[in-house]
Amino acid sequence: MTIKDTPEAWEIRATETPFVGNKTSVRTDEVVMPDGSVVRRDYQVHPGSVAVLALDHEDRVLLIKQYRHPVRQKLWEIPAGLLDVPGENPLHAAQRELYEEAHVKAEDWRVLTDVYTTPGGCDEAIRIFLARDLSEADGERFVVEDEEADMEHARVPVDELVRGALAGELHNNCLVVGVLSLAAARGGDGLDALRPAEAPWPARPFES
Repeated sequence: MTIKDTPEAWEIRATETPFVGNKTSVRTDEVVMPDGSVVRRDYQVHPGSVAVLALDHEDRVLLIKQYRHPVRQKLWEIPAGLLDVPGENPLHAAQRELYEEAHVKAEDWRVLTDVYTTPGGCDEAIRIFLARDLSEADGERFVVEDEEADMEHARVPVDELVRGALAGELHNNCLVVGVLSLAAARGGDGLDALRPAEAPWPARPFES
């Protein structure tokens, strides 16, 4: 048996959107179950996101610390952002986020992993990139606002982040999944065996 996620769509008898927000919305579907019964499922509709695990030449990961109001915490995270434009190339979005949040550019890009954040209640898909060969970006720094205006920056060794993730000290999903995926890739076929940056992404199809 091949252990691989597979596409499938159960019949939807009716759907409505009781809430529409600035970036996301809430949808209610009436879904037909295998036994023929119909149940209501509420979930958040999300445009998708990208995140960047930027690794410098000293084997440190570029981090930001940002206030997240829903959980009432300031979390250490890797640069990330929404796919604001439908069909946007996720690599281009990731490069933009790395510039805007850290004023950094990278020469080597790979796909580290693709995940659904909370598939039981949200359709958000995130592509996490590995970026290497870092240098300071050209031009002026991007002007940040709101929560981003209070961001802290740090570069932290990979081993320290792995320890922190396993110890329950770090909680941002992109950071935890990213550093553990990095460690797994190093223990497997190596970082150069990761998928290319333009690898297909069925969860969020894009134009090259």
